[in-house]
Amino acid sequence: MKVSTMNTVTERSTAKQKVQHRKLTYRTQGTTRGGVTRLISPSNAEGLIKPFVFLDLFNLRSSEHKMGLHPHSGIATVTVILDGALEYRETTGSEGTLPTGGIEYMSAGGGVWHEGGPIKNGAVRGFQLWLALPPEDENGPSHSMYLAPERVQQAGSARVVLGRHGDAGSDIRTCAPINYLHVALKDGERWSYTPPAGHDVAWVAVSDGALETAGTRLNSELGVFEKGEGRLDFVARGHAQFVLGSSPTHPHPLVTGYYSVHTSEAALEKGEAGIARLGAELRGSGVL
Repeated sequence: MKVSTMNTVTERSTAKQKVQHRKLTYRTQGTTRGGVTRLISPSNAEGLIKPFVFLDLFNLRSSEHKMGLHPHSGIATVTVILDGALEYRETTGSEGTLPTGGIEYMSAGGGVWHEGGPIKNGAVRGFQLWLALPPEDENGPSHSMYLAPERVQQAGSARVVLGRHGDAGSDIRTCAPINYLHVALKDGERWSYTPPAGHDVAWVAVSDGALETAGTRLNSELGVFEKGEGRLDFVARGHAQFVLGSSPTHPHPLVTGYYSVHTSEAALEKGEAGIARLGAELRGSGVL
C-alpha cells in the first residue's frame, strides 16, 4: 500500500506541535513580610493569571504570628496546609482545626470576617490562594467548606484541590472551571500536566526543592506559563512540593480594595458596605 508523503508530514508536524513546551513568561520569588511571602498579586503581575489573584506561601509560628479577625468580599480563599495545623474561625459559622494535608475553601461573597493561625505552641505552613469570583457570586452569600486530608482525592502524584485531574475530582464545586493541584515528587521524578480544553492560563509555585520546567529551574518561586493549552512537563530536583493552577482567563476587570476584589467599582462598593455592616455587628457583640 502506498503511503501519502503529505499525510505523513502532517502527522509528524501535528505530533511535534503536541509536545512543544510552553515558555515561562514571568517568574518571581515574591516579597516576604513576617511569616508570609506574597508570591503574586495584581500590583506585581497586572492580572496576568486571573482569576487567580493573590498567592501567599505562609510559615507561621504561634509565638510570632496570628491573623486576627479581618474581612473579605468578592473573592474565594483556598488554603492548602503543607505542615502543622491551622485554627480557624469565621462569620459563616465555621470554626475548627485544619491539619496537615487539609484544604479550606471560603467564598466571601458579599462579606465575611475570619481569623486563623497556628495551634497553641505549634506552627503551620501552607499556601493561600485568592480567586476572583464571577459577577453572579461576588456579592452573594458567603459560605465555606473544609476538607480533611482523607477527603482530598489524588491522581498519581497530584492531590486535586479544585477541579478534576485524571480520574480524581474535588468535592469543592466552583462556578468557574478551575483546576488547582498540590503535587509532591521525589528527586528525579517526572510529571506532566495537560490542561483541559479552554484553560489558557497556567502557573506553578514551588515550596520545597526545585523544579525543572520549560528549560529553566524554579526554586522557592512562582512561574507563569505563556497563554495556551499545551502540555506542561516537570522534573523534580530534590524532594519537590508545589501547587499548580490552570483555568480559562477571567473575562472581567480586577477592581481591588484593601481586603476585596470585585469586577466593578459598584460591586466593590456593595461588598465593602457588607463588610462594614458585619464589622459593626461584631463590635456591637464585643468580638471586635
